[in-house]
Amino acid sequence: MKKFVNANIYGDTESTEILVEDGRFKAIGTDLGEADEIIDLKGRLVLPPYVDPHLHLDYIFSGLGPGNANISGTLFEGIQRWSDNKKELTEEKVRERALEGIRKEVSHGVQYIRTHVDVTDPDLTGMKALIKLREELKDIVTLQLVAFPQEGFFRYKGGEALVREALEMGADVVGGIPHFEISYEHGVESLRRIVDMALEFDVMIDIHCDENDDPNSRFLEVLNALVIEKDYGYKTTASHTCSFGAVENSYANKMMGLFKESKINFISCPTENAHLQGRMDNYPKRRGLTRVKELLENGNTVAFAQDSIADYWYPLGSGNMMNILDNGIHLAHYTHIDEINKALDLITVNGAGVMKIDEDYGGYGVKAGRPANFIVLDAADPYEAVRERAEVLSSVRDGEYLFKREVRKNEIEHEFLKR
Repeated sequence: MKKFVNANIYGDTESTEILVEDGRFKAIGTDLGEADEIIDLKGRLVLPPYVDPHLHLDYIFSGLGPGNANISGTLFEGIQRWSDNKKELTEEKVRERALEGIRKEVSHGVQYIRTHVDVTDPDLTGMKALIKLREELKDIVTLQLVAFPQEGFFRYKGGEALVREALEMGADVVGGIPHFEISYEHGVESLRRIVDMALEFDVMIDIHCDENDDPNSRFLEVLNALVIEKDYGYKTTASHTCSFGAVENSYANKMMGLFKESKINFISCPTENAHLQGRMDNYPKRRGLTRVKELLENGNTVAFAQDSIADYWYPLGSGNMMNILDNGIHLAHYTHIDEINKALDLITVNGAGVMKIDEDYGGYGVKAGRPANFIVLDAADPYEAVRERAEVLSSVRDGEYLFKREVRKNEIEHEFLKR
C-alpha cells in the first residue's frame, strides 16, 4: 500500500493524502494511517490524467520530409496530400507513427486518447494497426478508436461499407465529415446513416463538423436535430465546429437552446484550427474556434484536443496538452480568474466526459474506488499551473509510475536568481 502525502488535489480543498492499494484509490482524505510506502508530494498539484479526445495517430509526422509541406495551409490541401501519399501506407508504418505520437503524449501526462482512424482505405490499414496497439498498450494508455471516413462517407467509393467494416472490427466510435461531401444533401444523408449505424452498433458518435469559416455551413444543426430525435446527444460529439464561431448571434442563440436540449458534446482544437482557418480572410481575420466560452456557460461539455502532430494539416504539435490549453483559453477569452481556476477541466474531466470514461473504463478522477490514475504538476494550485504552463513531474497509472522526473534546476545560477 502506498500513501501520497502533502498533496493539493484538484477540486478537493479538504484532502491532502491519497491511499493506493491494488491499483486503486483506497481512500482520499487526511491522516489516513500507515502505509508500506510514503511519497511526499511537497504541496504540489494532483489531478486526474490529461485526456486528448481528438487526435490522428495514423497521420503523425506524415507532413515531415521534402515535398510534404501543405503550401496553402488549408484543410482541403491537407486532405488531398494525404490521399495522394497514403497509398503506400503499411501497418508497420502506422504502428511506428502511432507509437511515436503516443510516447509524446504519455510523456506529457496524457493517459486517455481518442484517435480518428482513416477508414477510406480498402485494406483498413490504419484500423488494423491501431486495434492491435489498443490492446497492447492498454496498461499504459486507453485508446478509443473512431471509424473516420477522411475522404468522405459517400465521396469516397465504398466509404459507407468501410465505416461499417471498421465498426464490425471493433472501432469504439463512428465518425464522419459532412462538409467534405459533394453536396449539402450528401452531407445530410451521411449524418442520417452515421447516426443509424451508431444506434445499430451501440457506439458513440464523433463528427468532424463544419471545419470551415463558412457561416452557412450548418451540419452542426443537422447533427443536433438527428440526435435530439434519437435521444443520443449525450453520446455524440461535434468536433471543430469552426463555422459556429462565424455565425451571427441571433442564429447562435437559437441553437444554444437546442444544444442544451440535446446535451451534445463539443471538441475544439485550438492550435490546429487557428492555423487552418481564416486563410481566405484579410482583416478582421477569423481564428477558427467555436464558441467555447458560450457553450460552457450553456451547460454543454467542451474539451480541448491536440488533433495533429506534424502532419499534412498542422506542422507543429508535441502532445503537450498544457500548450493546447494555453492557446485555447487565450483564443476563447476564457481568462477571467474564475475561468482560469477551472480551465484544467478542458484537458481533463471534460475530455473524460466526452469519451465516457466514467461509464466504460472503470471511472475517472481522484476518488476512492476508482483506478489510481493521476498526474502531479510542478505547481501548488490550478492558477499557478495554468499561468506557468506547469510541467508534469510524474504520471501514475494503476498505482505505478509511468514516469517520474525531478524539478528542473539550473546547473549554473546567478545569486540574483536564488530564492
